[in-house]
Amino acid sequence: MKKTDLLIIGSGPGGYRTAIYAAKNGLDVTIVEKDNVGGTCLNVGCIPTKCLAHDAEARMATAALYSTSPPIDFPKVMERKASVVSQLREGVASLLSQPGIKLLKGCAVFLSDSVVDVDGEKIMARNIIIATGSRAKTPPFINEATLQQQAVGHKHIVTSDELLSVGQLPKRLTIIGAGVIGMEFASIFAAFGSEVTVIEFLKECLPPIDSDIAKRLRKTLEKRGVTFFLQSAVSQIVLPSVGKPEDNTTVIFSRKGKEEKIKTDLVLIATGRQPNTDEIGLAMTSINYDTKGIMVNNNMETSVKGIYAIGDVNGRQMLAHAATFQGFRAVNHILGKPDHIRLDIMPSAIFTYPEAACVGKTEELCKTLGLSYTVHKGFYRSNGKALSMDETAGMLKLLVADDGAILGGHVYGAHAADIIQELSALMNRDAKLDDIRDIIHIHPTLGEILQDAVI
Repeated sequence: MKKTDLLIIGSGPGGYRTAIYAAKNGLDVTIVEKDNVGGTCLNVGCIPTKCLAHDAEARMATAALYSTSPPIDFPKVMERKASVVSQLREGVASLLSQPGIKLLKGCAVFLSDSVVDVDGEKIMARNIIIATGSRAKTPPFINEATLQQQAVGHKHIVTSDELLSVGQLPKRLTIIGAGVIGMEFASIFAAFGSEVTVIEFLKECLPPIDSDIAKRLRKTLEKRGVTFFLQSAVSQIVLPSVGKPEDNTTVIFSRKGKEEKIKTDLVLIATGRQPNTDEIGLAMTSINYDTKGIMVNNNMETSVKGIYAIGDVNGRQMLAHAATFQGFRAVNHILGKPDHIRLDIMPSAIFTYPEAACVGKTEELCKTLGLSYTVHKGFYRSNGKALSMDETAGMLKLLVADDGAILGGHVYGAHAADIIQELSALMNRDAKLDDIRDIIHIHPTLGEILQDAVI
């Protein structure tokens, strides 16, 4: 039986970066991956999506500059995406070949609280980190029979995984769900020239984002031709008749008490993700878990001492960078090493065009909690850099407590993620409004929008 200091199950951003960090701190690490290294983020998530978003943004910028949309070479776009993913995958594999780390390919299954089987090889580890990620969640109106009805090689219903590998640009794309995944693909495919429709059950898109920002972003996408049906519930997807895969698919949904139907070529299911907990033998352990994920404490330790769960699989914050820093926290706990990682300050971004990003509380949450606060805003239209970039659509919104503490920040506009990253750094150091006022910003930069908001 093989023994190791630390066994990590899964090589996504949480798994592989945690393995590297643990090895640098002297632990003997074994990391197991059943598929491609890099996990969902690198292979069918963050990275390939951002490749498409980059090409979509470039097309939009060209159209704005020359008042004409250049032709889209969709196979070329997908080819570049695949090349970037391949290059980064090779890079991760190289990082996992350094001294102190052993990469095993195979399926890891718990046999007990301390022993894991990897395709017949038993491994006993002093500590185990579960980093198995998540997968697309299938809503109730989709069943296995519906999916099996799809002709081989001709998909009508896809998740984000399959959409990132479609062979041709759909003329009409219907997206069910206006969360991060749905909004990013709506922005991308609208820029590529698809006729995009988004159906969302809630009254506004992007629930984690302040509604003021979310509404402005939605309005911007509507001006670009994206159609939104909010407060609408999909009840059925009717596929083409057997033998006629080229026919239309029909999406049936209710809106304001009335049944509506739309014809489409492709349906993207973007109704969230669910933790990967059901194929790793958790029933053979004493680990507490449910459909929302594996339960952990603030050190990411499960109900079993020495077993940790990080990233999407614990359901706390389904973000690649959350997984990474949860992994660092777990290793620090194993080593007895204190840290100052603020897992309560978790920035996030939506790479639509324009971008949106946030950190901290929304105004809706502040109201729900009964907090006393003031709102400070900055606008792209009055920023010299934004004007020079022809990126005047955008706004920054700060929520500030009575004592000057930053409760939350929300931005939509060019490089929103970069602005929120600056704000996140300041919040990590408990900077208050007066502290931010005194920070000199380079001119001309988009960062001055933050400065303008606090003056």
